Amino acid sequence: MNQSVIKAMKLLDLFTEGTPELTLKEISAKANMPKPTAYRLLSALESSNMLYKTKENEHDSRYRLGLKLLELGQIVSEQIELREIALPYMEQLAEEINEVIHLVIINQNEATYIEKVESTKALRLFTKIGKSVPLYMGSGPKLLLAHLSEEKQEAVLSADNLQSFHNHPPVDKDKLKKELAMIRQAGYAYSIGEQDADTTGISYPLYDYRDQMIAALTVSGLSSYYEGEGLERIKRSTAQTAQRISEELGYRNSATQLIEGN
Repeated sequence: MNQSVIKAMKLLDLFTEGTPELTLKEISAKANMPKPTAYRLLSALESSNMLYKTKENEHDSRYRLGLKLLELGQIVSEQIELREIALPYMEQLAEEINEVIHLVIINQNEATYIEKVESTKALRLFTKIGKSVPLYMGSGPKLLLAHLSEEKQEAVLSADNLQSFHNHPPVDKDKLKKELAMIRQAGYAYSIGEQDADTTGISYPLYDYRDQMIAALTVSGLSSYYEGEGLERIKRSTAQTAQRISEELGYRNSATQLIEGN
């Protein structure tokens, strides 16, 4: 990581409950760095709303933590709450259908797996907690992408060459856009062999109290199990679990909305 970024982040650690406000002189002394260097880093943090300058004069400046940190803290808090609420339901679903269960969220222009429950089947998947993948690769990421605004979708798809896994040809953007429209209409996403060969993924949306989609509940396993009645059972159980998690998160729309895709 860039050393200037590391030094700037360490300056944030100087602010505590007991010292919510510090002067440039105090920060320079505590960080053991020249005042010009400290001022340059503080100015960068201020421009990104990480810090707020409460007072400046010819002798010194005073700083407080900025509202951007509150915003980021709220996001982290919501993600922790999401994981804590969803995990028991994911474990129950895994026990019921014996497939790998994932919890996937949007992270910048990627999809990140923030929780995972394994199955007892001998199956190794590409995914792991903390892993990020393109938003156009796999049922969970595609479901998240399908629910973004057209403007945000275009930002994700604006790259000249959208690469796929397993030496597949580059992603066809026109075909992908049609698929995203179908996902929105169906209410769930389905993928075969996009992240792991010979595997299928099915994903249903999770909504919060604001009626906003915040994550995808994804089931993955060997494609041979995703056929006929087995497929319908997996879809039905996953949709019902997504509904229960959403209700626990405060979602209060029609109880049938999340399972109409079956």
